[in-house]
Amino acid sequence: MKQNKFDFIILCLLFSVAAFGQKVTTEKQRQKISGGEGEGYATTLEGKKELVAASWGKFLKEFGKPKQGTAFTSINEPALGGTVYSQGVIYADIKDKGESTEVWLGIKADEWVVNDIDIVKKELEKKVYQFGIKYYKDKIQAQIDEAQRAFDATTRQGQRLVNQNKDLTIQLGNNEQEKVKLEERLQANALEHAVLIQKLENNKLAQDSVVQAGDQIKKVIELHKERQGKVN
Repeated sequence: MKQNKFDFIILCLLFSVAAFGQKVTTEKQRQKISGGEGEGYATTLEGKKELVAASWGKFLKEFGKPKQGTAFTSINEPALGGTVYSQGVIYADIKDKGESTEVWLGIKADEWVVNDIDIVKKELEKKVYQFGIKYYKDKIQAQIDEAQRAFDATTRQGQRLVNQNKDLTIQLGNNEQEKVKLEERLQANALEHAVLIQKLENNKLAQDSVVQAGDQIKKVIELHKERQGKVN
């Protein structure tokens, strides 16, 4: 049963190895945002939305303070490429695509006051790409941790089996020694049994001989008494 359990764990771990390790790609994407159109970059990741969303929310906090709106998450005064932009808003979105999830970062250019808006856009692309890399690496790390726990479990089980083997070997040695002693005692018992039977036979013969001798002596006594009675 335990072997089957470990086989199942190995099968699951091997399946997870094949499930991740994808290449992260980004693409330009425009999205309608209230009051205008946003320009940005998106990437599609494997995994349900609820799983990606947790990582996405933490990632957004790394370069600002996300505020959830009705449609998009907005980040005011974001920090990109080591620069804090006091004017400008980053919009973040996450969409369910069945077994995959799409994340998007974008801006409305007219909300920004910068010398080169393309620098900001490039930083957004980097952020989307970095998140994709981080997401998959975190997923793989979780699988590494799971595999490590499974390995630790097999190591502990292996050590328990080694210790059990030592105990069983000692018990077997004691059992074999006890077997030798019992066999010796059995042989001694068989010899003692034979001796006692012989002594019983000898005792019976001796008793018969004594009885016979007694009978002869009684006859002698009777003869002596008879002779004694004839004295006159």
